[in-house]
Amino acid sequence: MFLQNANISTKKKKALKNIAWALGGKFVSLMSVLVVAIIVARYLGKEQYGIMNYVVSFIAIFQVFADFGLDLIQVREESKDSSRRDVIIGTVFGLKVFFAIITLVAILVTVFLLEQDASIRLYIIIYAFSVVLNTTWVSRNHFTAIVWNEYVVKTEISRSIVGIIIKIILVLLQLPLIWFIGALLFDSILLASGYTLSYIRKIDSVRKWRFDIKLARYLLGQAFPLLLSGAAIIVYNRIDQIMIGNMIDQSHLGVYSVAVRFAELLVFVPTMIAQTISPMLVEARKQDVNRYEQLSCSFMNVTVAVCILLAILTCALSYPLVYLTFGTTYIGAASVLSILAFKVIGDALSQTSGQLIIIEGRQSYAPIRNIIGCVACICLNLLFINRYGIHGAAYSAIITIFISGTLADGLIPSYRSIFRKQLSAVLFGWKDLLHIKTLLK
Repeated sequence: MFLQNANISTKKKKALKNIAWALGGKFVSLMSVLVVAIIVARYLGKEQYGIMNYVVSFIAIFQVFADFGLDLIQVREESKDSSRRDVIIGTVFGLKVFFAIITLVAILVTVFLLEQDASIRLYIIIYAFSVVLNTTWVSRNHFTAIVWNEYVVKTEISRSIVGIIIKIILVLLQLPLIWFIGALLFDSILLASGYTLSYIRKIDSVRKWRFDIKLARYLLGQAFPLLLSGAAIIVYNRIDQIMIGNMIDQSHLGVYSVAVRFAELLVFVPTMIAQTISPMLVEARKQDVNRYEQLSCSFMNVTVAVCILLAILTCALSYPLVYLTFGTTYIGAASVLSILAFKVIGDALSQTSGQLIIIEGRQSYAPIRNIIGCVACICLNLLFINRYGIHGAAYSAIITIFISGTLADGLIPSYRSIFRKQLSAVLFGWKDLLHIKTLLK
């Protein structure tokens, strides 16, 4: 109704509708993950739930190499020249299949060389085939490129509903962990088929996709820096769970994973604000640089201030949150959550600065931030997990996000103006909460 009545252009209406679908889909996805986590964690218990999260994190680290940074490049190239749709999608798909097969082989070799537990080895092998299924995300990328997220979100919501029903059935039938690993793989099958069918029904036949070797060379050159950046990001977001599983045990990982589920939900807030406000900042920068500077400061101030309040509230309510959802078995996650809640402040600083870097066209140094974060995360986890257990991993996560998303901006000359905005947001951002409407003018 708002979009119909508002005095804005058709292009802006389409962009806002696309943002609304993206945010709605993200929220539903996060909530479904939390619901499934509560159901499955209560049934499986700490150790087996920890094993399941270990398997997911193990594959997630390899998945980034299968993607090879090609998703963002596909969206960019299609946005630049939609007439080459079939050759762009076909080439990206061919490359992703190639890297997925190599990654699958790498997973199999790694798991047989390093994993001693035969059951965990089997679980990893089963879920590893999701890497191949994820090549169908080229269809999803196309809908993103044409600013048409509606069908992507519908597919993901359908997957979430079916996934919840299946896992409830598995719990009612009291089936063992291997069935839940299979259900995770089935989730990937649902997404793969959903994305592909949406493309066939709404766009065109996949048989028209064509592979071009010259374009492939160009895409690989463009994607490689994003691969390095993406690998660094996924490592410092997932390596803590791998390290807990190896350095302590799977039971402690199960407890830690519960706190992570809540922390992932918190990150939705800065993501929502960033995706909503960014188009307005882009428009403001085109029209008036001084106005843009004012709005970008307010944008960062409000986002950080809201997340500081959210972190404090979550910390205060951590025990009832865990007790009322996951139960007494996982009550140890409450103290971890009370620490991990403050990671959302670092996420707010990182996401807002990242948006400004992109808007201002200064992303050439962005991978340095992620590589710094990756190195810091591994070093801190090695030090803190040995000394403080899963609480040490939570401390490491917070310090890492502040190092990669804030401190790194102070170390990179090109980003120091943004770093000053970040410091101001932490100290004085609360003042702009009283004038939040200025962001929307």
